[in-house]
Amino acid sequence: MRKILKIAGNELRALFCSPVAWFILVIFAVQSGMTFTDLFRSVLRQQFMGEPIEYSITTALLTGMSGTFTVIQQYLYLYVPLLTMGLMSREFGSGSIKLLYSSPVTAGQIIWGKFLSMMVYGLILMGVLLVLVLFACCTVESFDLSAALSGLLGLYLLMCAYAAIGLYMSSLTSYQVVAAVGTLAVLIVLNFIGSVGQDIAFVREITYWLSIKGRATVFIDGLICSEDFLYFVVVILFFLTLGIMKIEAHRAKRSQVMTVGRYLVVIAVTVALGYMTSRPTFLWYYDATASKTQTLTKESQSILERMKDDLTIVTYVNLLGDNSSYGMPRSLKSDMENFKPYIRFKSNIELKYVYYYKKASSYIRERYADVSDREVAEKYVDQMKLNLKMFLSPEEIEAQIDLAPEGYRFVRQLVLPDGSATFLRLYNDMFVHPMEAEVSAALKRLIMEVPKVACLTGHGERDMNNVGDRDYYAFAKNPTFRYALVNNGFDVIAYRMTEGEEIPEDIRILVIADVKQPLTESELEKIDRYVARGGNLLIAGEPGSQEVMNPLVERFGVQFMPGVLVQPSRDFDPDLIRGELTKDAAEMSLNYADLQKKKRVITMPGATALNYTMDKGFMVRPVLTTHDTGCWNEIETRDLLNEPVELNPVAGEKEGVYPIALALSRKMGNREQRIIVLGDADCISNSELMMYRKGIKASNFSLITESFRWLTDGEFPVNTRRPDPADTSISLELSSMKWVKLMFVGILPLLLIGCGILIWHRRRGR
Repeated sequence: MRKILKIAGNELRALFCSPVAWFILVIFAVQSGMTFTDLFRSVLRQQFMGEPIEYSITTALLTGMSGTFTVIQQYLYLYVPLLTMGLMSREFGSGSIKLLYSSPVTAGQIIWGKFLSMMVYGLILMGVLLVLVLFACCTVESFDLSAALSGLLGLYLLMCAYAAIGLYMSSLTSYQVVAAVGTLAVLIVLNFIGSVGQDIAFVREITYWLSIKGRATVFIDGLICSEDFLYFVVVILFFLTLGIMKIEAHRAKRSQVMTVGRYLVVIAVTVALGYMTSRPTFLWYYDATASKTQTLTKESQSILERMKDDLTIVTYVNLLGDNSSYGMPRSLKSDMENFKPYIRFKSNIELKYVYYYKKASSYIRERYADVSDREVAEKYVDQMKLNLKMFLSPEEIEAQIDLAPEGYRFVRQLVLPDGSATFLRLYNDMFVHPMEAEVSAALKRLIMEVPKVACLTGHGERDMNNVGDRDYYAFAKNPTFRYALVNNGFDVIAYRMTEGEEIPEDIRILVIADVKQPLTESELEKIDRYVARGGNLLIAGEPGSQEVMNPLVERFGVQFMPGVLVQPSRDFDPDLIRGELTKDAAEMSLNYADLQKKKRVITMPGATALNYTMDKGFMVRPVLTTHDTGCWNEIETRDLLNEPVELNPVAGEKEGVYPIALALSRKMGNREQRIIVLGDADCISNSELMMYRKGIKASNFSLITESFRWLTDGEFPVNTRRPDPADTSISLELSSMKWVKLMFVGILPLLLIGCGILIWHRRRGR
């Protein structure tokens, strides 16, 4: 060890007596300082302007998509070749390697000593970043220090891996420029090799593991995984071993067979270690983030713990369907990464892919109007360099599974050994892939009874099967809408009451929306019996249908008031109501509390106020109310929140605060019966859910998820809410930024330059 340290010390003295090391340090400090201070100023300006900071400042400054660590990671490979190009090349070029050969040191000591010097230099580079981290820790309240240190560890391991590669390349030639170019070439290959041979199963596994791209990103995101940590260790040991073998080849001559055999053994051991360290059973994780954002929520973990059987996730990829590119062989490994957080807690998850071609999408059909599906498939596989034999024919896929209800889109099926299965879909939004809430809902469907939601039909109600503006297809059963009930664990059916039959026992929630034709006495009695046995309801009315809807809700102590609510607006129709969440809503749901804090509203284009009493046995709480500048047309103004009373229609408009959504509940044995009444049926209609109005922060889809979560007592949708980040403020004035930038972009680099000049001057004096 003493010889290794002596070699490392000599190498560091030679390194810091040259301008290259100081030049890299200064450039690194300037680049890091400029990136950090620009991000810091941006956040500080937002705070100064009074805009709420709803994200983690630690992530924004250091670990986010444009954070300092992420930017540095992208350019780190440019510095290392300049540092390592002379490690061994200089010895070969100057002839000093002969002195090393004749000295009592081994090849291993030479290589490890050189590498140790690079490790020390890497620590100095990380020290520059540590200064930024410590400054942020002192100025950002509740700074996430552990996540920042995880990012530093990832960058340091990446630096060490680059150094090991550079050291080996330097041992291959006596020309430093050649060594630098060779190192850069190897680093480029390792960054892009993950996309090589992805269409071939055996090659895919090897090249994907070899890829160094994104390995440090896991650490930067705040997750320390044994697979990525050991990857760096294995890569470092592999290239150092190659370097040792190269030095030994100059000292001791071996037969070509022996030399090749040794290299094959090293490669075989490396591949075996790579395989073993990537097995789910042997993986170890540590989430360094303060709020555990890199780990599944407790609710999702609980679902996986209850699922004792093996789980198979079968992905059906239609060559001619929408989103097929996500499941093609070249994208297979990256697609599998989506389920890594779940495999972490349930290692017996098997991923399968089934390829087929059937019913070309509308886009493809427009291009090939008069061509059969098989002919189109042949054209596509020819372009992709694939074999059509790997794709099942339309007849073969039909014999295996009926995907017609899914429109032959890219879809997954989660299957248990007993045959229980459910679908998991992609969505038409910017995220495309299912997030934790949707995946956990699909998993939960497999281990418990699924709540059934029935949408009443036959009286002019909103139609869950219709895509018209006023109907409910989006919120009920649109497979490509993330917040649809079918994508959040529910079974949804259209239900028509028939003479002589009661409402089925398995209906958990009955939706009655905007009835246009009066319900008969017999139908009202059936609803009464449904309520009497504890069934839950969601009832939505509309201005103009009060006379038809009131006989239904009066039995609960609720009344749809005559007329229509109006709200003064310069840009929008006066009957566009922006419903505000109440304190009662915030107590019912933490997600509602978050929305209230963020000043999100629920838009209701045409709403009626709700009056209520509590003499029917129900506890009634307003969920949404109008703003205090809202007006009620044609009724007398009363404060319905303080003391609900019967209102008498009068002429004129009066200001007031009126409830427009109510939550009713009562105890029934060991459970609680729950009913939601909305003063507007349009707020969850197809058109309103897809509507965007500039200047209005609407969150109507949250009304769906939170209402049905409350109606099912938290069973579905699965709540994957995480605590709000604590690091959302900076204890620094905006005017101080000029001094901060001066310190990190000016003073710190100048100090490094001064150190370099001082060492150079002392060396010259000697």
